[in-house]
Amino acid sequence: MGSGAGERLRAERRPVLFPFLLSLFCLALSEQIRYRIPEEMPKGSVVGNLAKDLGLGVHDLPTRKLRVSSEKPYFTVSAESGELLVSSRLDREQICGKKPACALEFEAVAENPLDFYHVNVEIEDINDHTPKFTQDSFELQIIESTKPGARFILGSAHDADIGTNSFQSYQLSPNDHFLLVNKEKLDGSKYPELVLKMSLDREEQKSYHLTLTALDCGNPPLSSTAQIDVLVTDANDNAPVFSQDIYRVSVPENVFSGTTVLQVMATDQDEGVNGKITFSFSEAEQITHFDLDSNTGVITMRNMLDYEEAKEYTIILEARDGGGMIAQCTVEIEVLDENDNAPEIIVQSLPDPIMENTALGTHIALLKIRDKDSGENGEVSCKLEGDVPFRILSSSSNTYKLVTDGVLDREQIPEYNITITATDRGRPPLSSSKSVTLHIGDVNDNAPVFHQASYAVHVAENNPPGASIAQVSALDPDLGPNGRVSYSIVASDLGPQALSSYVSLSAQSGVLFAQRTFDHEQLRAFQLTLQARDQGSPALGANVSLRVLVGDRNDNAPRVLYPALGPDGSALFDTVPRAAQPGYLVTKVVAVDADSGHNAWLSYHVLQASEPGLFSLGLRTGEVRTARALGDRDAARQRLLVSVRDGGQPALSATATLHLVFADSLQEALPDLSDRPAPSDPQAELQFYLVVALALISVLFLLAVTLAIALRLRRSSSAATWGCFHPDLCSKSPSAVPPSYSEGTLPYSYNLCVTQTGMTEFNFLKSSEQLSSGKDILCDGSSGPLFPPFNSSESTSHPQAPPNTDWRFSQAQRPGTSGSQNGDETGTWPNNQFDTEMLQAMILASASEAADGSSTLGGGAGTMGLSARYGPQFTLQHVPDYRQNVYIPGSNATLTNAAGKRDAKAPAGGNGNKKKSGKKEKK
Repeated sequence: MGSGAGERLRAERRPVLFPFLLSLFCLALSEQIRYRIPEEMPKGSVVGNLAKDLGLGVHDLPTRKLRVSSEKPYFTVSAESGELLVSSRLDREQICGKKPACALEFEAVAENPLDFYHVNVEIEDINDHTPKFTQDSFELQIIESTKPGARFILGSAHDADIGTNSFQSYQLSPNDHFLLVNKEKLDGSKYPELVLKMSLDREEQKSYHLTLTALDCGNPPLSSTAQIDVLVTDANDNAPVFSQDIYRVSVPENVFSGTTVLQVMATDQDEGVNGKITFSFSEAEQITHFDLDSNTGVITMRNMLDYEEAKEYTIILEARDGGGMIAQCTVEIEVLDENDNAPEIIVQSLPDPIMENTALGTHIALLKIRDKDSGENGEVSCKLEGDVPFRILSSSSNTYKLVTDGVLDREQIPEYNITITATDRGRPPLSSSKSVTLHIGDVNDNAPVFHQASYAVHVAENNPPGASIAQVSALDPDLGPNGRVSYSIVASDLGPQALSSYVSLSAQSGVLFAQRTFDHEQLRAFQLTLQARDQGSPALGANVSLRVLVGDRNDNAPRVLYPALGPDGSALFDTVPRAAQPGYLVTKVVAVDADSGHNAWLSYHVLQASEPGLFSLGLRTGEVRTARALGDRDAARQRLLVSVRDGGQPALSATATLHLVFADSLQEALPDLSDRPAPSDPQAELQFYLVVALALISVLFLLAVTLAIALRLRRSSSAATWGCFHPDLCSKSPSAVPPSYSEGTLPYSYNLCVTQTGMTEFNFLKSSEQLSSGKDILCDGSSGPLFPPFNSSESTSHPQAPPNTDWRFSQAQRPGTSGSQNGDETGTWPNNQFDTEMLQAMILASASEAADGSSTLGGGAGTMGLSARYGPQFTLQHVPDYRQNVYIPGSNATLTNAAGKRDAKAPAGGNGNKKKSGKKEKK
């Protein structure tokens, strides 16, 4: 064997499937991997490629983590190559001693998944031990008178190796006086004897030096030597003589230590020191069970004997006198057997498991009974304990058969623990018992059984597709495939094509899945026939019926059948006699709900009615009846909006509109239906008004913001930026009325500009101390000036001129008191002071009310109350609202405080302003 690699014994793997499940590990496949290597291989030597032999690739090693599991770390696995390497010294003699076969067994473990592999490495013996003598030299004294043929026993050699490498023979160096004979003991070991060939003469040669060589049969053979010194003597003429050459004795194996076995006797004819004899064992170190008294020759027990270990012992004794003369004898001790060993029971050929359908009398196992004792002590009888369906039959000496003696049923008793008792015929008899577990194997003798005789499943409609709706379960008491149940649908009241679109059944779990959404209104129930079938051979099965009831959900709103729309899409109407009394059945709302149960329980409610108290509606019947008689103020055409609700959670509803016409005949009802527009929906009108109001408020807000920005810009700009103050358009004239701040006139002046187009514009200027409040700038127009131009000298002496006659009103627009027509027919401005003051008051009041957003004068919107007095054509578009500091031509009054004037002239309650004093009022 080379040291680099181990030799594979056989490329054989014997997979053994464990019949049980490991509690903490996966089911592992045991494979026997065998190697044979010599002992004393260097550390790191390759025994074999374990990964390759197990079918694992190099790329699998990092994940599988192949390793060795053993008590002593003799081997290891390379993580890179998967080779099995030697990790410590392998000394066969140290590991196994003298055993003929030496093997190391351990487990190889691979993870992911977890697997165990049995590995057996046989250690072969090499010739690494030489035979060794107990002594390096032996001294032998022989008197010269010894006759040829005398034998002298020499010390033997021992070799630790076994087989051919162990000790085989002795050799003696060449000489003329001695020869060597190889002798064999009862145990097969050899020892040398020295034989005298010719007589010795001390005068010729006093001593002889011989070499004894012990050889083994190894390759190459090893040997060792010992020196033999033979001394020729002449003083001691007589050697000791044993009384017997061979002593034989029988000793019971159970004798105690110190017991005398026998006594040897030897005599010497010499006297004195030469006649004193001492006894000794020739190989004292090999004698472990006996002691020898050197003076008396008594052999006693040192340790107890065991007949089963050694049946006899052969001992060589030496008797040596004082002169060195030696005599030898052989003591053979026979060990007598005692009944000290109980029988041993060995069960062979036991099948695992025993099938439950095994016939009566079938051979189950072979029982061998071993008793190390002999004779009657080794004769054994065997029997079974307890009431079990088995019995024992004697086959031969100490051999028995275990056979069935009853019916086996795994489902009732899956295993039997039998006790076998063996008793020998010794005195006293010894017995032993052994318990054996017999596992009963399963056969497919039981059909699956459902937990229920029939199944009923309630499934609410609108279920999601693929949802689990039921599960059936069947129990099969058999094991393995015989008890593995699969489920299937074998029949249904649905068509084959419809069945696959409705439900599916899991073959492994028995879970029934919905393939589609169920609709209670279309399918309320269907029935299936399910089958549970095992996987035995032949397979057994059972059927069960399963009924699926589809429950209702509130998924359908009520549908109104009456009233319905006409063929042209118009709403139909019902006529009610005008003389209908309370409780008169007008019509009936008819509705249906496709749901069932509480979900189809309909109730009727009135949502809107033209006259809420005119009609009543039956909560459950939907009947519309008159609640009171028709009044004069009730409209001839009525509208009812009816809601139909179901009883589901949440409730679903539908609406129906009833058009009712109070008429005694159809001809009387037709004009109302064709001429009068349909009454508008108050809710829709309210929403419309709210939208319009919101739009107006937004527009007003934007206008106010725009006006504020414009006023801000005007106040900050100079007067020269406005076209009304251009020199070529306007001329200045002195004021005809002097300023009078003490009279309550505000220090503001207004510039009136009359352009050629006839439109007027007022420009608001800031107050100025240099400018009189009565000064106006009058611009020429094509129709003549409104006020004639004044000179500065004429402004103080001439009275105010009457207005231009071109500023006219129509006859209906002429101002004046109610019922009077002052002025001429041409429509000149009234000269009557009372009419003028009344006009001023009306203008003030109307302007104030227009600003406040309300009118108390009874006029229409935008007329400032003048249309009632001066005609409907006299509106605010004819009279601009110049509220403060407005100078009225032809009048001595100046509107210095619009609020004050309004309070003085307007009726009480005009914004709650108090009246001014009479003095201020006159001014």
